[in-house]
Amino acid sequence: MTDLLLNVRSTEKGRLVSVCDADVLGEEFEAGDVSLSVTPEFYDGEAVDEQQVVESLARCSVANIVGTRAVGLAIEHGFVEEENVLDFEGTRHAQLLWM
Repeated sequence: MTDLLLNVRSTEKGRLVSVCDADVLGEEFEAGDVSLSVTPEFYDGEAVDEQQVVESLARCSVANIVGTRAVGLAIEHGFVEEENVLDFEGTRHAQLLWM
């Protein structure tokens, strides 16, 4: 099972969460004219279990989510709708913004 990496930051606009499948960290993906860089500076964090990811997504203001498992978890728990997920060369990406 793929590890999940979680990074939580406090910003002026609230709590920013970045979560990714560990196996996509450091990778770059493209979809047409759009590219996605899963940079360690932004996405690397603590290796966590699914429950910790769910709890962090529930408390965040903004989230960036990359990887099949991480995005699937966000969909499963109702944070992201399937039709709003982007596909980058077989890797999934979603953003979450609570307003």
